Parts: sequence; C-alpha cells; structure tokens
Amino acid sequence: MGVPFTSTLGYAGTDILERRPDDFKIIENPFDSQERTVVAKAMNPDVAIFHGLKGDRLGNVLVQKHGEELLLAQASRRVIVTVEEIVNSVDFEDSDGWFIPAIHVSAVVHASLGAHPTGVPGLYDADEDRINEYVKASGTDESFGKYLNRYVFEVGSHQQYLELVGLRPELEAVAR
Repeated sequence: MGVPFTSTLGYAGTDILERRPDDFKIIENPFDSQERTVVAKAMNPDVAIFHGLKGDRLGNVLVQKHGEELLLAQASRRVIVTVEEIVNSVDFEDSDGWFIPAIHVSAVVHASLGAHPTGVPGLYDADEDRINEYVKASGTDESFGKYLNRYVFEVGSHQQYLELVGLRPELEAVAR
C-alpha cells in the first residue's frame, strides 16, 4: 500500500505498546487535536504465505471472510497462496469468501487440508490435539525446536506432513 504507518485502535490499552515500542506509537490525531490514537509501523514482507478456499490458474483466490489476507497481499513483494481447490475461475462476487485479484498473487498451490492444524469453516475443523501440542511445545526454545524438526524441517512435502498426522489428500502445485 506504500504507507509508512496505519492507525490501529485495537491495541489501545494493551501491553503491546510497551513490548514493541519500535512498532507502535501513540500520536495526536491529525484531524482532532483533542484525541490521541495508536499507529503501527507499516510492514512490507518480502514473501507472504497464507491459505485460501479456492484459486484459479490466473492467480485469483478466494479467502475466508474477515481476515487480513488482502492487506497482507497488498503489502508483500511476493504472495504464495495455498488453496483447498483449484477451479476454472474464481468469481469476485462469490459470497463464500473475499476475493483477492491475481495482480497481488505470485503463485497458487493446491494443498488440500492446507490450513491444518487450524480448520476451514464448512470444510474441516481445527485439530485441537495438534494445536495443543504446538502450544505446549512453544513453552521453551528446546521443545519448540523439537516440534519444528518433527513437523517442518524433517518433512519433505505437504503430503508427507499429512501422512505424519494421519491425513492423505493429494497435493498439486500451480505456479504462474
């Protein structure tokens, strides 16, 4: 989007302002000098990777409603979207989700169950046992390192990950 910062009222009153003072500031509202507002420094990732509902071979994707994926796609230099299914055409008026146009997408990858261990409403539920395992592992650097080795670094593909956790859908990549 090319902006240096954005207003974000959601962090007012939280400790994030103290924990991340380089990323968040409280400033005077430029439109009302009697009001103060929280601003967050813009982030411009080199690569964004997120999961969507469906994508087409042109790079258009449909993601779940009420997320931040469009903003993330607009802010990032490259965007990779894993999707539950590849379709002939993603309709920008599809009411099942929010449309992200191909201009913001570098690659679409078919990855059934690609949101695992989280879920996709209407398709599959979150895997609470795996999420609890993740939360427990994040308690120390050592246990989190072991978790990453098991589920990320030692797994050669999405298919192998799904087999490791007892799931077996296909994987098909479509890059533009």
